[in-house]
Amino acid sequence: MLPSHCNGLNHHVSCASSQFQVTLFFISLYLVAIGQGGFNLCLKVFGADQFDGNDQKEAEAKSSFFNWLMFGSCVSILLTRLVSSYIQENLSWSLGFGIPGVFMLLALFLFLLGTTSYRFSAEERGKKNPFARIGRVFLEAVKRRRQDLDIAIPNETLLLLPHQSSMPLRFLDRAANTCELDEIQEAKAVLRLVPIWITCLVYAIVYSQSPTLFTKQGATMDRSISPGLVVPAATLQCVTSISIIVFIPLYDCLLVPTARSLTQNPSGITMLQRIGTGMFFSSFAMVVAALVETKRIQNARDDLTMSVWWLVPQYVIYGAADVFTMIGLQELFYEQVPSELRSVGMALNLSIYAAGIFLSSFMISVIDRVTSQSGQTSWFDNDLNQAHLDYFYWLLACLGFISLVSFLWSPNRMSTTDQTLSKQSSLLLCQLNYAIFHFLNGF
Repeated sequence: MLPSHCNGLNHHVSCASSQFQVTLFFISLYLVAIGQGGFNLCLKVFGADQFDGNDQKEAEAKSSFFNWLMFGSCVSILLTRLVSSYIQENLSWSLGFGIPGVFMLLALFLFLLGTTSYRFSAEERGKKNPFARIGRVFLEAVKRRRQDLDIAIPNETLLLLPHQSSMPLRFLDRAANTCELDEIQEAKAVLRLVPIWITCLVYAIVYSQSPTLFTKQGATMDRSISPGLVVPAATLQCVTSISIIVFIPLYDCLLVPTARSLTQNPSGITMLQRIGTGMFFSSFAMVVAALVETKRIQNARDDLTMSVWWLVPQYVIYGAADVFTMIGLQELFYEQVPSELRSVGMALNLSIYAAGIFLSSFMISVIDRVTSQSGQTSWFDNDLNQAHLDYFYWLLACLGFISLVSFLWSPNRMSTTDQTLSKQSSLLLCQLNYAIFHFLNGF
Protein backbone atom coordinates (compact mmCIF):
# COMPACT_ATOMS: atom_id res chain seq x y z
CA MET A 1 0.00 0.00 0.00
CA LEU A 2 2.54 2.57 -1.18
CA PRO A 3 1.57 5.96 -2.63
CA SER A 4 1.30 5.88 -6.42
CA HIS A 5 4.24 8.27 -6.93
CA CYS A 6 6.65 6.03 -5.02
CA ASN A 7 8.87 3.35 -6.45
CA GLY A 8 8.43 0.41 -4.12
CA LEU A 9 11.90 -0.93 -4.88
CA ASN A 10 13.78 2.17 -3.80
CA HIS A 11 11.62 3.97 -1.25
CA HIS A 12 10.22 1.40 1.13
CA VAL A 13 10.92 3.51 4.20
CA SER A 14 10.32 7.04 2.97
CA CYS A 15 7.18 6.08 1.05
CA ALA A 16 5.55 3.95 3.72
CA SER A 17 1.78 4.20 3.90
CA SER A 18 0.40 6.64 6.42
CA GLN A 19 -1.71 5.52 9.36
CA PHE A 20 -4.71 7.17 7.72
CA GLN A 21 -4.28 5.07 4.57
CA VAL A 22 -3.99 1.85 6.56
CA THR A 23 -7.06 2.75 8.63
CA LEU A 24 -9.05 3.63 5.51
CA PHE A 25 -8.01 0.34 3.90
CA PHE A 26 -9.26 -1.78 6.81
CA ILE A 27 -12.45 0.26 7.15
CA SER A 28 -13.11 -0.48 3.46
CA LEU A 29 -12.61 -4.21 4.05
CA TYR A 30 -14.99 -4.18 7.01
CA LEU A 31 -17.60 -2.27 5.02
CA VAL A 32 -17.37 -4.86 2.24
CA ALA A 33 -17.82 -7.65 4.80
CA ILE A 34 -20.83 -5.94 6.39
CA GLY A 35 -22.37 -5.20 3.00
CA GLN A 36 -21.88 -8.75 1.78
CA GLY A 37 -23.31 -10.14 5.01
CA GLY A 38 -26.57 -8.26 4.47
CA PHE A 39 -26.63 -8.39 0.69
CA ASN A 40 -26.09 -12.14 0.33
CA LEU A 41 -28.84 -12.98 2.80
CA CYS A 42 -31.51 -10.43 1.98
CA LEU A 43 -31.15 -10.47 -1.81
CA LYS A 44 -31.98 -14.16 -2.09
CA VAL A 45 -34.89 -13.93 0.33
CA PHE A 46 -36.33 -10.71 -1.12
CA GLY A 47 -35.97 -12.04 -4.66
CA ALA A 48 -37.74 -15.30 -3.83
CA ASP A 49 -40.50 -13.39 -2.04
CA GLN A 50 -41.47 -11.82 -5.36
CA PHE A 51 -42.99 -15.15 -6.42
CA ASP A 52 -46.33 -16.46 -5.21
CA GLY A 53 -45.85 -20.04 -4.06
CA ASN A 54 -49.58 -20.74 -4.36
CA ASP A 55 -49.50 -20.08 -8.10
CA GLN A 56 -48.26 -23.03 -10.17
CA LYS A 57 -46.33 -20.97 -12.72
CA GLU A 58 -44.81 -18.69 -10.12
CA ALA A 59 -43.85 -21.67 -7.95
CA GLU A 60 -41.91 -23.08 -10.91
CA ALA A 61 -40.32 -19.67 -11.51
CA LYS A 62 -39.29 -19.42 -7.84
CA SER A 63 -37.32 -22.65 -8.09
CA SER A 64 -35.61 -21.33 -11.23
CA PHE A 65 -34.83 -18.05 -9.46
CA PHE A 66 -32.26 -19.69 -7.18
CA ASN A 67 -30.66 -21.39 -10.19
CA TRP A 68 -30.28 -18.23 -12.26
CA LEU A 69 -29.17 -16.16 -9.27
CA MET A 70 -26.31 -18.61 -8.84
CA PHE A 71 -25.67 -18.44 -12.58
CA GLY A 72 -25.33 -14.64 -12.46
CA SER A 73 -23.04 -14.82 -9.44
CA CYS A 74 -20.71 -17.28 -11.17
CA VAL A 75 -20.60 -15.15 -14.34
CA SER A 76 -19.58 -12.12 -12.28
CA ILE A 77 -17.00 -14.14 -10.33
CA LEU A 78 -15.53 -15.48 -13.57
CA LEU A 79 -15.32 -11.99 -15.12
CA THR A 80 -13.72 -10.65 -11.95
CA ARG A 81 -11.05 -13.34 -11.93
CA LEU A 82 -10.25 -12.90 -15.61
CA VAL A 83 -10.87 -9.20 -16.37
CA SER A 84 -10.49 -7.33 -13.10
CA SER A 85 -7.38 -9.27 -12.12
CA TYR A 86 -5.76 -8.39 -15.46
CA ILE A 87 -6.65 -4.71 -15.08
CA GLN A 88 -5.27 -4.59 -11.53
CA GLU A 89 -2.01 -6.30 -12.42
CA ASN A 90 -1.31 -4.63 -15.77
CA LEU A 91 -3.09 -1.26 -15.76
CA SER A 92 -4.08 0.17 -12.40
CA TRP A 93 -5.33 -1.08 -9.05
CA SER A 94 -7.46 2.05 -8.76
CA LEU A 95 -9.11 1.26 -12.08
CA GLY A 96 -9.48 -2.39 -11.08
CA PHE A 97 -11.43 -1.42 -7.97
CA GLY A 98 -13.16 1.55 -9.59
CA ILE A 99 -14.90 -0.40 -12.37
CA PRO A 100 -16.67 -2.83 -9.96
CA GLY A 101 -17.60 0.18 -7.83
CA VAL A 102 -19.29 1.89 -10.79
CA PHE A 103 -21.20 -1.29 -11.63
CA MET A 104 -22.36 -1.58 -8.00
CA LEU A 105 -23.73 1.97 -8.16
CA LEU A 106 -25.48 1.12 -11.45
CA ALA A 107 -26.96 -2.03 -9.87
CA LEU A 108 -28.21 0.00 -6.90
CA PHE A 109 -29.83 2.52 -9.27
CA LEU A 110 -31.60 -0.25 -11.21
CA PHE A 111 -32.73 -1.87 -7.95
CA LEU A 112 -34.23 1.40 -6.72
CA LEU A 113 -36.06 1.90 -10.03
CA GLY A 114 -38.23 -1.12 -9.28
CA THR A 115 -39.23 -0.02 -5.78
CA THR A 116 -42.85 0.65 -6.72
CA SER A 117 -43.32 -2.75 -8.38
CA TYR A 118 -41.87 -5.02 -5.66
CA ARG A 119 -44.01 -7.29 -3.53
CA PHE A 120 -43.73 -6.86 0.22
CA SER A 121 -44.97 -9.35 2.79
CA ALA A 122 -47.67 -7.91 5.01
CA GLU A 123 -47.35 -8.66 8.71
CA GLU A 124 -50.36 -10.25 10.34
CA ARG A 125 -51.72 -8.13 13.17
CA GLY A 126 -51.59 -9.73 16.58
CA LYS A 127 -49.09 -12.37 15.48
CA LYS A 128 -46.24 -12.86 17.93
CA ASN A 129 -42.56 -12.49 17.18
CA PRO A 130 -41.35 -15.68 15.39
CA PHE A 131 -38.51 -16.21 17.87
CA ALA A 132 -41.01 -15.91 20.71
CA ARG A 133 -43.44 -18.33 19.04
CA ILE A 134 -40.85 -21.03 18.44
CA GLY A 135 -39.12 -20.50 21.78
CA ARG A 136 -42.45 -20.83 23.60
CA VAL A 137 -43.14 -24.19 21.94
CA PHE A 138 -39.80 -25.59 23.09
CA LEU A 139 -40.23 -24.11 26.57
CA GLU A 140 -43.70 -25.58 27.02
CA ALA A 141 -42.54 -28.97 25.70
CA VAL A 142 -39.65 -28.98 28.20
CA LYS A 143 -41.95 -27.99 31.06
CA ARG A 144 -44.22 -30.95 30.27
CA ARG A 145 -41.43 -33.41 29.46
CA ARG A 146 -42.52 -35.79 32.23
CA GLN A 147 -46.12 -35.77 31.09
CA ASP A 148 -47.33 -38.77 29.12
CA LEU A 149 -48.18 -37.82 25.55
CA ASP A 150 -51.36 -39.89 25.47
CA ILE A 151 -52.63 -38.09 28.56
CA ALA A 152 -51.43 -34.65 27.47
CA ILE A 153 -52.95 -35.00 23.99
CA PRO A 154 -56.03 -37.26 24.02
CA ASN A 155 -56.75 -36.64 20.34
CA GLU A 156 -53.27 -36.21 18.87
CA THR A 157 -54.47 -36.69 15.30
CA LEU A 158 -55.88 -33.18 15.41
CA LEU A 159 -52.28 -31.95 15.34
CA LEU A 160 -51.51 -33.70 12.10
CA LEU A 161 -51.95 -32.77 8.49
CA PRO A 162 -53.13 -35.60 6.16
CA HIS A 163 -49.60 -36.40 4.93
CA GLN A 164 -47.85 -36.29 8.33
CA SER A 165 -46.88 -39.01 10.77
CA SER A 166 -47.38 -38.65 14.53
CA MET A 167 -43.97 -40.07 15.41
CA PRO A 168 -41.32 -37.55 14.28
CA LEU A 169 -40.55 -34.80 16.80
CA ARG A 170 -43.62 -35.95 18.73
CA PHE A 171 -42.26 -34.59 22.01
CA LEU A 172 -43.10 -31.05 20.81
CA ASP A 173 -46.78 -32.03 20.77
CA ARG A 174 -46.71 -31.67 24.56
CA ALA A 175 -47.00 -27.93 23.98
CA ALA A 176 -50.40 -28.38 22.31
CA ASN A 177 -52.30 -27.37 25.44
CA THR A 178 -50.87 -23.83 25.42
CA CYS A 179 -49.56 -23.32 21.85
CA GLU A 180 -51.35 -23.21 18.53
CA LEU A 181 -50.99 -25.93 15.91
CA ASP A 182 -49.22 -23.60 13.47
CA GLU A 183 -46.67 -22.66 16.12
CA ILE A 184 -45.86 -26.31 16.82
CA GLN A 185 -45.49 -27.04 13.11
CA GLU A 186 -43.13 -24.04 12.74
CA ALA A 187 -40.98 -25.33 15.59
CA LYS A 188 -40.89 -28.80 14.03
CA ALA A 189 -39.93 -27.37 10.64
CA VAL A 190 -37.00 -25.46 12.15
CA LEU A 191 -35.87 -28.45 14.22
CA ARG A 192 -35.92 -30.70 11.13
CA LEU A 193 -33.16 -28.54 9.65
CA VAL A 194 -30.70 -29.52 12.39
CA PRO A 195 -29.81 -33.03 11.08
CA ILE A 196 -29.55 -31.61 7.55
CA TRP A 197 -27.23 -28.85 8.81
CA ILE A 198 -25.02 -31.43 10.54
CA THR A 199 -24.88 -33.94 7.69
CA CYS A 200 -23.95 -31.20 5.19
CA LEU A 201 -20.84 -30.17 7.16
CA VAL A 202 -18.65 -32.65 5.28
CA TYR A 203 -19.83 -31.15 2.00
CA ALA A 204 -18.72 -27.75 3.35
CA ILE A 205 -15.34 -29.21 4.35
CA VAL A 206 -14.86 -30.43 0.79
CA TYR A 207 -15.99 -27.00 -0.42
CA SER A 208 -12.98 -25.41 1.30
CA GLN A 209 -10.46 -27.64 -0.53
CA SER A 210 -11.01 -26.13 -3.97
CA PRO A 211 -9.35 -22.74 -3.30
CA THR A 212 -6.70 -24.22 -0.99
CA LEU A 213 -5.34 -27.74 -1.47
CA PHE A 214 -6.51 -28.03 -5.08
CA THR A 215 -4.56 -24.86 -5.87
CA LYS A 216 -1.48 -26.08 -3.97
CA GLN A 217 -1.75 -29.36 -5.84
CA GLY A 218 -1.84 -27.55 -9.19
CA ALA A 219 1.20 -25.42 -8.31
CA THR A 220 3.41 -28.54 -8.39
CA MET A 221 2.28 -29.64 -11.87
CA ASP A 222 3.20 -28.60 -15.40
CA ARG A 223 1.12 -25.46 -16.02
CA SER A 224 2.61 -24.38 -19.33
CA ILE A 225 0.26 -23.93 -22.28
CA SER A 226 2.93 -22.82 -24.73
CA PRO A 227 6.58 -21.70 -24.43
CA GLY A 228 6.62 -18.70 -22.12
CA LEU A 229 2.93 -18.95 -21.16
CA VAL A 230 2.20 -20.49 -17.76
CA VAL A 231 -1.26 -20.78 -16.22
CA PRO A 232 -1.41 -19.55 -12.60
CA ALA A 233 -2.54 -22.36 -10.31
CA ALA A 234 -5.28 -20.21 -8.79
CA THR A 235 -6.80 -19.65 -12.25
CA LEU A 236 -8.03 -23.24 -12.21
CA GLN A 237 -10.80 -22.11 -9.87
CA CYS A 238 -12.38 -20.58 -12.97
CA VAL A 239 -13.09 -24.14 -14.13
CA THR A 240 -15.58 -24.57 -11.29
CA SER A 241 -17.33 -21.32 -12.23
CA ILE A 242 -17.43 -22.35 -15.90
CA SER A 243 -18.85 -25.77 -15.05
CA ILE A 244 -21.58 -24.16 -12.93
CA ILE A 245 -22.40 -21.76 -15.78
CA VAL A 246 -22.72 -24.75 -18.13
CA PHE A 247 -24.61 -27.07 -15.78
CA ILE A 248 -27.26 -24.62 -14.53
CA PRO A 249 -28.90 -24.11 -17.97
CA LEU A 250 -28.77 -27.87 -18.54
CA TYR A 251 -30.35 -28.48 -15.14
CA ASP A 252 -33.03 -25.80 -15.39
CA CYS A 253 -33.91 -26.16 -19.08
CA LEU A 254 -33.47 -29.90 -19.58
CA LEU A 255 -33.48 -31.90 -16.34
CA VAL A 256 -36.21 -29.96 -14.49
CA PRO A 257 -38.85 -30.03 -17.29
CA THR A 258 -38.20 -33.74 -17.87
CA ALA A 259 -38.43 -34.58 -14.16
CA ARG A 260 -41.44 -32.28 -13.72
CA SER A 261 -43.40 -34.23 -16.32
CA LEU A 262 -42.74 -37.43 -14.36
CA THR A 263 -43.07 -36.22 -10.75
CA GLN A 264 -45.53 -33.31 -11.13
CA ASN A 265 -43.22 -31.42 -8.77
CA PRO A 266 -42.75 -27.72 -9.74
CA SER A 267 -39.02 -28.10 -9.02
CA GLY A 268 -38.68 -31.34 -10.98
CA ILE A 269 -37.04 -33.20 -8.12
CA THR A 270 -37.41 -32.56 -4.40
CA MET A 271 -34.97 -30.39 -2.49
CA LEU A 272 -33.74 -33.40 -0.49
CA GLN A 273 -33.07 -35.38 -3.66
CA ARG A 274 -31.22 -32.41 -5.15
CA ILE A 275 -29.04 -31.94 -2.06
CA GLY A 276 -28.28 -35.66 -1.80
CA THR A 277 -27.24 -35.84 -5.46
CA GLY A 278 -24.85 -32.94 -4.98
CA MET A 279 -23.37 -34.56 -1.87
CA PHE A 280 -22.69 -37.67 -3.93
CA PHE A 281 -20.93 -35.63 -6.63
CA SER A 282 -18.91 -33.85 -3.93
CA SER A 283 -17.66 -37.17 -2.54
CA PHE A 284 -17.02 -38.45 -6.06
CA ALA A 285 -14.89 -35.34 -6.72
CA MET A 286 -12.74 -36.34 -3.74
CA VAL A 287 -12.35 -39.85 -5.16
CA VAL A 288 -11.17 -38.40 -8.49
CA ALA A 289 -8.85 -35.95 -6.68
CA ALA A 290 -7.32 -38.81 -4.67
CA LEU A 291 -6.70 -40.90 -7.78
CA VAL A 292 -5.11 -37.97 -9.62
CA GLU A 293 -2.93 -37.07 -6.63
CA THR A 294 -1.76 -40.68 -6.27
CA LYS A 295 -0.76 -40.66 -9.94
CA ARG A 296 0.95 -37.27 -9.56
CA ILE A 297 3.04 -38.44 -6.60
CA GLN A 298 4.05 -41.58 -8.46
CA ASN A 299 5.12 -39.55 -11.52
CA ALA A 300 7.04 -37.06 -9.36
CA ARG A 301 9.01 -39.85 -7.71
CA ASP A 302 9.78 -41.26 -11.15
CA ASP A 303 10.97 -37.79 -12.28
CA LEU A 304 8.04 -37.45 -14.67
CA THR A 305 5.92 -34.33 -15.09
CA MET A 306 2.14 -34.32 -15.09
CA SER A 307 -0.04 -31.73 -16.79
CA VAL A 308 -2.21 -29.50 -14.61
CA TRP A 309 -5.15 -30.30 -16.88
CA TRP A 310 -5.50 -33.60 -15.01
CA LEU A 311 -7.10 -31.52 -12.24
CA VAL A 312 -9.91 -30.29 -14.48
CA PRO A 313 -12.25 -33.30 -13.87
CA GLN A 314 -12.33 -32.78 -10.11
CA TYR A 315 -13.10 -29.08 -10.57
CA VAL A 316 -15.87 -29.89 -13.07
CA ILE A 317 -17.45 -32.56 -10.87
CA TYR A 318 -17.34 -30.23 -7.90
CA GLY A 319 -19.04 -27.54 -9.99
CA ALA A 320 -21.85 -30.02 -10.68
CA ALA A 321 -22.06 -30.71 -6.93
CA ASP A 322 -22.54 -26.99 -6.27
CA VAL A 323 -25.39 -26.82 -8.79
CA PHE A 324 -27.25 -29.49 -6.85
CA THR A 325 -26.33 -29.05 -3.19
CA MET A 326 -25.47 -25.36 -2.79
CA ILE A 327 -28.59 -24.14 -4.59
CA GLY A 328 -30.71 -26.89 -3.04
CA LEU A 329 -29.67 -25.83 0.46
CA GLN A 330 -30.55 -22.21 -0.30
CA GLU A 331 -34.04 -23.23 -1.38
CA LEU A 332 -34.49 -25.62 1.54
CA PHE A 333 -33.48 -23.13 4.24
CA TYR A 334 -35.74 -20.55 2.58
CA GLU A 335 -38.80 -22.77 2.42
CA GLN A 336 -38.59 -24.60 5.76
CA VAL A 337 -38.58 -21.65 8.16
CA PRO A 338 -41.40 -19.21 9.05
CA SER A 339 -41.70 -16.38 6.55
CA GLU A 340 -40.47 -13.84 9.10
CA LEU A 341 -37.29 -15.87 9.68
CA ARG A 342 -36.24 -16.51 6.10
CA SER A 343 -33.21 -14.22 6.36
CA VAL A 344 -32.22 -16.13 9.50
CA GLY A 345 -32.72 -19.38 7.58
CA MET A 346 -30.41 -18.14 4.86
CA ALA A 347 -27.88 -17.18 7.53
CA LEU A 348 -28.08 -20.74 8.89
CA ASN A 349 -27.38 -21.98 5.37
CA LEU A 350 -24.23 -19.82 5.12
CA SER A 351 -23.15 -20.93 8.58
CA ILE A 352 -22.72 -24.46 7.19
CA TYR A 353 -19.83 -23.23 5.03
CA ALA A 354 -18.32 -21.16 7.85
CA ALA A 355 -18.36 -24.18 10.15
CA GLY A 356 -17.03 -26.41 7.36
CA ILE A 357 -14.06 -24.12 6.71
CA PHE A 358 -13.27 -24.05 10.43
CA LEU A 359 -13.53 -27.85 10.69
CA SER A 360 -11.30 -28.23 7.62
CA SER A 361 -8.58 -26.11 9.23
CA PHE A 362 -8.97 -28.03 12.49
CA MET A 363 -8.72 -31.41 10.73
CA ILE A 364 -5.62 -30.36 8.80
CA SER A 365 -3.93 -29.08 11.96
CA VAL A 366 -4.66 -32.26 13.91
CA ILE A 367 -3.70 -34.63 11.08
CA ASP A 368 -0.52 -32.64 10.38
CA ARG A 369 0.54 -32.91 14.03
CA VAL A 370 -0.30 -36.61 14.30
CA THR A 371 1.29 -37.73 11.01
CA SER A 372 4.51 -35.73 11.56
CA GLN A 373 5.35 -37.41 14.86
CA SER A 374 8.35 -39.73 15.26
CA GLY A 375 10.14 -38.19 12.28
CA GLN A 376 7.46 -39.25 9.82
CA THR A 377 6.50 -37.15 6.81
CA SER A 378 3.30 -35.21 7.35
CA TRP A 379 0.38 -35.66 4.99
CA PHE A 380 0.64 -31.90 4.42
CA ASP A 381 4.41 -31.55 4.11
CA ASN A 382 5.55 -28.42 2.25
CA ASP A 383 7.08 -30.73 -0.35
CA LEU A 384 3.93 -32.22 -1.83
CA ASN A 385 5.97 -34.88 -3.59
CA GLN A 386 6.75 -36.31 -0.15
CA ALA A 387 3.35 -35.53 1.37
CA HIS A 388 0.14 -37.53 1.04
CA LEU A 389 -2.72 -35.29 0.07
CA ASP A 390 -4.21 -38.39 -1.54
CA TYR A 391 -4.73 -39.92 1.92
CA PHE A 392 -6.58 -36.81 3.03
CA TYR A 393 -8.72 -36.86 -0.10
CA TRP A 394 -9.61 -40.50 0.50
CA LEU A 395 -10.53 -39.63 4.10
CA LEU A 396 -12.83 -36.85 2.89
CA ALA A 397 -14.37 -39.18 0.30
CA CYS A 398 -15.17 -41.74 2.98
CA LEU A 399 -16.58 -39.08 5.31
CA GLY A 400 -18.59 -37.71 2.39
CA PHE A 401 -20.25 -41.04 1.65
CA ILE A 402 -20.92 -41.59 5.37
CA SER A 403 -22.55 -38.16 5.62
CA LEU A 404 -24.59 -38.96 2.49
CA VAL A 405 -25.91 -42.16 4.07
CA SER A 406 -26.69 -40.19 7.25
CA PHE A 407 -28.46 -37.56 5.16
CA LEU A 408 -30.58 -40.22 3.45
CA TRP A 409 -31.40 -41.78 6.81
CA SER A 410 -32.28 -38.56 8.64
CA PRO A 411 -35.49 -37.87 6.65
CA ASN A 412 -36.78 -41.25 7.88
CA ARG A 413 -37.03 -39.63 11.31
CA MET A 414 -39.11 -36.71 10.04
CA SER A 415 -42.37 -37.60 8.34
CA THR A 416 -43.98 -40.09 6.01
CA THR A 417 -43.53 -37.70 3.10
CA ASP A 418 -39.80 -37.49 3.78
CA GLN A 419 -39.60 -41.27 4.03
CA THR A 420 -40.84 -41.49 0.46
CA LEU A 421 -38.27 -38.94 -0.61
CA SER A 422 -35.55 -40.88 1.18
CA LYS A 423 -36.50 -44.11 -0.62
CA GLN A 424 -36.37 -42.29 -3.95
CA SER A 425 -33.00 -40.78 -3.04
CA SER A 426 -31.67 -44.19 -1.98
CA LEU A 427 -32.63 -45.64 -5.37
CA LEU A 428 -30.83 -42.74 -7.06
CA LEU A 429 -27.77 -43.40 -4.88
CA CYS A 430 -27.67 -47.06 -5.94
CA GLN A 431 -27.73 -46.03 -9.58
CA LEU A 432 -24.92 -43.52 -9.02
CA ASN A 433 -22.86 -46.10 -7.13
CA TYR A 434 -23.22 -48.48 -10.08
CA ALA A 435 -21.94 -45.77 -12.43
CA ILE A 436 -18.97 -44.89 -10.23
CA PHE A 437 -18.03 -48.59 -9.94
CA HIS A 438 -17.65 -48.85 -13.71
CA PHE A 439 -15.78 -45.54 -13.81
CA LEU A 440 -13.19 -46.74 -11.29
CA ASN A 441 -12.77 -50.04 -13.13
CA GLY A 442 -11.90 -48.13 -16.28
CA PHE A 443 -9.58 -45.60 -14.62
